[in-house]
Amino acid sequence: MIKKIYLLLLLTVIIGRSGIAQTLDVHFNGSVFFDNREYKEFLKRSRTYSGTRLALDVGLNLDSTNRFVVGANGLHEFGGKPYFLHVDPVAYYEHNGKNWFFNGGEFPREGLLTDYPRSMLNDTLRYFRPNIEGLYTSYHTGNFRENLWIDWVSRQTDTDREQFLFGLSGKYQPLGPFYIAHYLFILHDAGPAIDIPNDHIRDNGALQIKLGADLSHKTMFDSLTVEAGGMMSFERERNVSGFKKPKGFVANVYLSYKRFALNDEFYKGQGHNITYGDAYYQFKTYNRIDLIYTPFLYKGLKGQFIASFHQTPQSSGSNQEAFRLSYDLGRKKIAKFKD
Repeated sequence: MIKKIYLLLLLTVIIGRSGIAQTLDVHFNGSVFFDNREYKEFLKRSRTYSGTRLALDVGLNLDSTNRFVVGANGLHEFGGKPYFLHVDPVAYYEHNGKNWFFNGGEFPREGLLTDYPRSMLNDTLRYFRPNIEGLYTSYHTGNFRENLWIDWVSRQTDTDREQFLFGLSGKYQPLGPFYIAHYLFILHDAGPAIDIPNDHIRDNGALQIKLGADLSHKTMFDSLTVEAGGMMSFERERNVSGFKKPKGFVANVYLSYKRFALNDEFYKGQGHNITYGDAYYQFKTYNRIDLIYTPFLYKGLKGQFIASFHQTPQSSGSNQEAFRLSYDLGRKKIAKFKD
């Protein structure tokens, strides 16, 4: 029934726009990453992630607010064979109106979920899971934004589990530089169609609420933001245990001056076990400092060197060195026609 309603809405949009000039465009973007991690606390996770990701798609613009996009997003890990071992399809409908934004299908997560705290959705998702597979909608005004999304991670089969992520995030800036932001997500993890003995449905998620101030261009720095708030995670195994709800305090500062930047994240509280989050938040005290230099910056191109230092009760010697280059040629119109 839901699929029929969804198709009816799409057909209504297409029919309603017949006779209006439409355009066809092409979009190319990609990234290169080299991320070396030396973790004293997680020796098995001390490794180097490196590769190239390329994305190409074609868009049919029905008008200024509605379009369909079809393409592909491929990853080649350096040294891997064959080339582009994993390719993700891109196929979605997009509505981008005055106050409402909507995506449905398989579409890039970049710019939609990449503002989530690392404690909830770790940064390797940008390397290995570039798309959201599901729905995303956002309502926004001048000083308010609220986002709702669902991302299907695994479809249930006889051997594969049923897994999807559901989330909410938003920001309200009522007065000057001050704002309140929140982030929430829940992972639903059910077993395969063929039951596994003693396996139960699992729920795992996290919530952050933070007060912040954006002081960009109000000091000597080009950018300066300060945030502090609370964090809670929750997990349970149904019919086995109730929810575990560890809590803690989070704070972060980001500042930049010309091509240099510094980011500091601090956590104090109970340890968390967040499936898609940064494992460092299992510690009761954690601090991370990122030193960032951006030597390459030109139109759609951005290249950064990042040196990260991790401090926990177990070690103060963990470090991470990364280089990330992203490029986006933008959408280029290749045809214009009328029904």
